[in-house]
Amino acid sequence: MPQITRRSLAAATAVLLGATALTACGSDSGGEAGAESGPVELTYWAWAPGMDKVAALWNAKHPEVKVTVQKQASGDDLVTKIITAAKAHKGPDLVQAEYQALPTLVSNDALADIAKEVQGVEKQFAPGVWQQTTLGGDAVYALPQDSGPLMFFYRQDLFEEYGLTVPTTWDEFAETARALKKKAPKKALTTFSANDSGLFAGLSQQAGAQWWTFEGDNWKVGIDDDATRKVTDFWGGLVAEGAIDNQPMYTPAWNKALNTGEQLAWVSAVWAPGTLGTAAPDTKGKWAMAPLPQWNKGENATGSWGGSSTAVTSDSRHKEAAARFATWLNTDPEALTALVKESGIYPAATAAQTSGALAKAPDYFANQPDFYTRAAEIAKTTAPAAWGPNVNVAYTAFKDEFGKAAKARTEAAFGTALTKLQDTTVADLEKQGFGVAK
Repeated sequence: MPQITRRSLAAATAVLLGATALTACGSDSGGEAGAESGPVELTYWAWAPGMDKVAALWNAKHPEVKVTVQKQASGDDLVTKIITAAKAHKGPDLVQAEYQALPTLVSNDALADIAKEVQGVEKQFAPGVWQQTTLGGDAVYALPQDSGPLMFFYRQDLFEEYGLTVPTTWDEFAETARALKKKAPKKALTTFSANDSGLFAGLSQQAGAQWWTFEGDNWKVGIDDDATRKVTDFWGGLVAEGAIDNQPMYTPAWNKALNTGEQLAWVSAVWAPGTLGTAAPDTKGKWAMAPLPQWNKGENATGSWGGSSTAVTSDSRHKEAAARFATWLNTDPEALTALVKESGIYPAATAAQTSGALAKAPDYFANQPDFYTRAAEIAKTTAPAAWGPNVNVAYTAFKDEFGKAAKARTEAAFGTALTKLQDTTVADLEKQGFGVAK
């Protein structure tokens, strides 16, 4: 991804929100009087559960810097609130921000560049994860907090029963799906689901897709690129021939399919054990995890599904102290252990992925004691992602267009869906006043 700076982002983008009245966004973080009248006080907007308990550990050992966590809604609601607060210069000191939201927040001058304050921290994270907080440039707009590397989850017992081999390439994946259909027509290896855009984005990321990049002072949208087209054709082809199901995830029917063995596998992220424990409680101890299939033998890359960072805002009057807390939160062993236990996250810091609270496999995967050791090796291979300022529009368009394609069950419908996804994303950028390269 080309070098991106705040200046080039500002030149290429229009401010997404007009001047609006600030409501319920809290107060500013106070003056520089901390050294004279008491400890520096920092406010942290976050949505992860238990973050106040993690911050309490910091406060107990750092009386000179007190952090107060204010629980927020996640997703677009928080992004809008942060931008609105920034326009009124009433933002908090720190925010929990999803990786795909960073370009929007940076272009609205809501985040500070903390590169000088966090020198040397980069080496504690996988390159593909770290890149998402720098937008490919020299500035550092956040520190990685958690990540969601993609993996392949499968019913170990049913694979053995039907004589199936765990696929190492996507071609083998397709052959496994077809082989299962021949042996058990009422079962399916997996399903293509259009109700969560993050999985498709991660699969495209693994294939080398760069959905948003910079060209001069303009955004360039590459959603309908060769890599994403390859992913689209692959999954659309399997749906069209009936080799896999076409039903959405997270429904009662999907839960039942997992719990009864009607669906044998799920391409998901490292956080899948929690979801499987709820969706398929009767199959505990029967699943196993393997690396994501590759497009070519010998390759070793995965995509990511989800993840967030800790950013220091432009409004903070105590950026150095805020950066110190952000560094502690995402690199200190005690803090990382607490994040796993209290907030249920998979830490982005590589050292924490096999230590502390992750030294033992998830209870649901007790049959695979090296679960987190293998997961950590997979996480290191996370491919870089390229996010832009209107991810929310693209994600909504994906659900709409690919939802239609999944129902149609034709390859042509999937191809049309991808084209419409590209066109909708470009049209929205232009409508908002963003500079768009053709």
